[in-house]
Amino acid sequence: MPTIVDAIVKRSSKRAFLPKPVPRDIQEKILKTAAMTPSGANMQPWITYAISDEDVLKNIGDAIIEKMNSGVEHDQFIQYYPLNWKAPYKKRRIETGVGLYTLMGVDRKDVEKRTKMWHDNFRWFGARTVFFVFTDKSMIDGAQGALIDCGAYMQTIMLAAQEFGIDSCPQGSTTEFGRVVADVLKLSENLALLYSVVLGYEDKDAKINTYKPSRADIEENVIFI
Repeated sequence: MPTIVDAIVKRSSKRAFLPKPVPRDIQEKILKTAAMTPSGANMQPWITYAISDEDVLKNIGDAIIEKMNSGVEHDQFIQYYPLNWKAPYKKRRIETGVGLYTLMGVDRKDVEKRTKMWHDNFRWFGARTVFFVFTDKSMIDGAQGALIDCGAYMQTIMLAAQEFGIDSCPQGSTTEFGRVVADVLKLSENLALLYSVVLGYEDKDAKINTYKPSRADIEENVIFI
């Protein structure tokens, strides 16, 4: 039987899914498991919209792409990526992007194909189920604990999903257009989108799903005392 270590090590983000929604009962089991994620003072700061409605997902994707095409780079509640990339993080970011585009045979100067690949994020890579995780804005007003706890919640969602044969892809790209998502869903102004997680069934014939970026050796970021 697979162990937790197996689940962590073998999991990878998929970017091509079969057009098959995750059944409601499995979604509930995943979310009930994720609800056990520890949080400071048991705040449980996550508020999840589990969406499998094709029209709603299309509307969200259309709105984000329209915003991008209008020249807007982001419309977000939180700043996801650093404003100033430094070593070694900048190098890792570049290597990951180059590795993915090289695998798919997309030239650095091929703007059309690169743009299409970016837009695929907002077509949910063909998946039919996406979890959008929000928190109350008051939870992140001058404080970061909720962000840490919701990050742990994300990991638990993805690991629990594997128990049911469900693959996943966390999306910082959606974070960058969190206000657009909130507008489409007509949410209360007190909610801020933190990220989304695509869930579904991997297209095993898709070349892009073979990509798995390398990880730094622990000697680079662990200090034993």
